[in-house]
Amino acid sequence: MSEVTILAFALVAFIGIATPGPTVLLALTNGSRHGVRRAISGMIGAVLSDFVLIGAVALGLGALLAASEFWFTVVKWLGAAYLAFLGIMLLRSRGTLDIATDRESDGGAATKRAIFLKSFLVAVTNPKGYLFFSAFLPQFIEPALPQASQYAVLATVFASIDFVVMFGYALIGSQAVRFLKRSGAIWLDRVCGGALLALAGSLAFYRRAAN
Repeated sequence: MSEVTILAFALVAFIGIATPGPTVLLALTNGSRHGVRRAISGMIGAVLSDFVLIGAVALGLGALLAASEFWFTVVKWLGAAYLAFLGIMLLRSRGTLDIATDRESDGGAATKRAIFLKSFLVAVTNPKGYLFFSAFLPQFIEPALPQASQYAVLATVFASIDFVVMFGYALIGSQAVRFLKRSGAIWLDRVCGGALLALAGSLAFYRRAAN
């Protein structure tokens, strides 16, 4: 692949990733609630999901979801339900300050595995991700060249940018919580929880484009 193609892909990918979505909102809340070091587990989960989604698209799963109303609906409602669950948990939380203090005394109630799985599942159960990559990636693929290696390059670039952006959100969250009083920390959870519920609602009403 040419450097121009990779740079163009990276620019568009950065714009798409930096726009607040489920994974970056989780990075923000993980950073504020658990600190950047523990939030890295969630970033790794999201990065792994990038490779899964792009690999699935390369194998044709994106096309399957675009063509099958049944499987699209199954994945869509799984993703919407999980996002809604996470949003409700944040709305009911005690606030990031209490949890940030507790993590040192109780050894970390939220394990790295739990944080990893949360971010991973949010991405892989979102059918919009499969459809997005199905429409987005082929524009940067040269049909005359081996496609597997091209998809691998694009996946690596996308995942790298995703990790950097999520790290930035987690860092912002970890720094913001230091300056917030308890009520402010609770409102941070409330805002993120409400945003996740809104994303769950938008996903629930999302429809496939007509063929």
